[in-house]
Amino acid sequence: MTTATVVLVGADGCKAGWIAVRRDPDAAPSVKVFASFAALLAAVPDDAIVAVDMPIGLPEFSSKGGRGPEAQVRPLLGARQSSVFSIPSRAALYADTADFTTIDAWYAAHIRASEVAKATSDPPRGVSIQAFGIFSKIREIDSLLIARPDLRGRVFESHPEVAFCRLNGDQAMSLPKKIKGSINPAGMAERKALLCRHGYDMDFLGQPPPRGAAADDFLDAAVMMLIAGRIAGGKARPFPDPPLADGFGIPVAIWA
Repeated sequence: MTTATVVLVGADGCKAGWIAVRRDPDAAPSVKVFASFAALLAAVPDDAIVAVDMPIGLPEFSSKGGRGPEAQVRPLLGARQSSVFSIPSRAALYADTADFTTIDAWYAAHIRASEVAKATSDPPRGVSIQAFGIFSKIREIDSLLIARPDLRGRVFESHPEVAFCRLNGDQAMSLPKKIKGSINPAGMAERKALLCRHGYDMDFLGQPPPRGAAADDFLDAAVMMLIAGRIAGGKARPFPDPPLADGFGIPVAIWA
């Protein structure tokens, strides 16, 4: 693990909010769950570099293949490319921002978002349940980056499977992390071994994840922290290069 002169943070959404793996200069990494992304940012120094597994920068209109980054990284991932899903328009993301009190209301909101997504895409494309499940987290980061342009130079989008691929000599992981929604121990072991080759201690990675986060969330945050280090050290590259920009001027790229 390279020595950094700034605090490095890798973050991923989880059931309880956001799981963050943090490394201070000349210190061992730590892991913690935060209820909100704003709380996570408030807990780290203003110059910390944060890499997060969440789409940043939203299209006004969605074309085939996604915003641009998705189409560029999928060919790198082989059998793992299904982990990269296309992001619908900003209008679809904000079609229904209510807190849902019933499962029926949640499904109804998903249908409304899909209708807006179809109307703002070519070819018309709805929203998967998986993608809809993270809409609120995408909005969390989006609203922060709209309100605080200063964050745009230190909060970066990445993607775990792209990150693992880049850290593995541009070879995608051979095994999935999950099979039919359940953790795949062999796939997790493959990724832990790679993380250890890049400086992590197996005891750290082998600990139970914090309450409110799953084991795969923990590994994803851990690899995001390595990407934060690559960004800080000038070794990461954006897909596309140079990054695009959305309607608010927010950079659009997957870094790894």
